[in-house]
Amino acid sequence: MVERQLVRRGIRDQSVLAVMRSLPRELFVPEEIEADAYGDDALPIASGQTISQPYIVARMTELLAPRAGMRVLEVGTGSGYQAAVLAAIGCSVISIERHAGLAETARARLSQLGLDGRVRIEVGDGSIGWPAAAPFEGIIVTAAAPRVPPTLRSQLADGGRLVVPVGTSRSQDLVGVVRLGDSFDERLFGGCVFVPLLGAEGFKGEETLDSAPDPARDSAPNSARHDG
Repeated sequence: MVERQLVRRGIRDQSVLAVMRSLPRELFVPEEIEADAYGDDALPIASGQTISQPYIVARMTELLAPRAGMRVLEVGTGSGYQAAVLAAIGCSVISIERHAGLAETARARLSQLGLDGRVRIEVGDGSIGWPAAAPFEGIIVTAAAPRVPPTLRSQLADGGRLVVPVGTSRSQDLVGVVRLGDSFDERLFGGCVFVPLLGAEGFKGEETLDSAPDPARDSAPNSARHDG
């Protein structure tokens, strides 16, 4: 997976590559699809959510520029895989999940891997972040937002990075934001398709009824899989 899907597509961060070589991805997918865990696709999990395509996980993590001791907010715990990648690198992670069942399962997986000491999972509306623990050196959003959530941007520390898919509920661009004092540098890093971020600064439920993406397509489309 790492050589074929990540290195060949330009992932260069050695800490990201090392962790994704060693982390057992099959623990984060339903038992009946464990054989597909290392495939080049997003996979469905409970509550209509997904575990992202390995390349997208690596790309978003690399854009965050993680390091040991970095304080990171994750919006959308899902299976817990992205939080596990960050924790294995050495980050201290607060992860917010809307679905209590997903949060509970993710906690159990992280505990099994001995990573629970670096990840705190909360149930709530991740679109408004976690103000009690702000500012964060990194914020990663694993669901699609209609715009960069202003509250998340305000919770970045100076020099901090935010990575979020932004667009419609069917198609988005991966956006990277760096805070520079009171200004924000925003850049696009290619197309992607994620399930919608629901909440006060995400999509409203009625906006996604007729236009939500297939939950198995939380991934980079073919045309964008080699974005730079």
